[in-house]
Amino acid sequence: MNQGWNYEAKVAEIERMIARIEAGDLELEEVFDQFAAAVESLRQCESFLQERQHKVDLLIETLKEE
Repeated sequence: MNQGWNYEAKVAEIERMIARIEAGDLELEEVFDQFAAAVESLRQCESFLQERQHKVDLLIETLKEE
């Protein structure tokens, strides 16, 4: 993830994409494009959370060792 990446902003972006899809006023191709973008954004969020979980796990292990 780059420095400008923000989890909360990405989640809000995904929510906007989903709302546009659910509103039903997009062309079919736009629905697919929005869906693909939302899936990619969800992957980024999942990766972000996994990285943070790994860091937390390492910190907890460090505390246990002391």
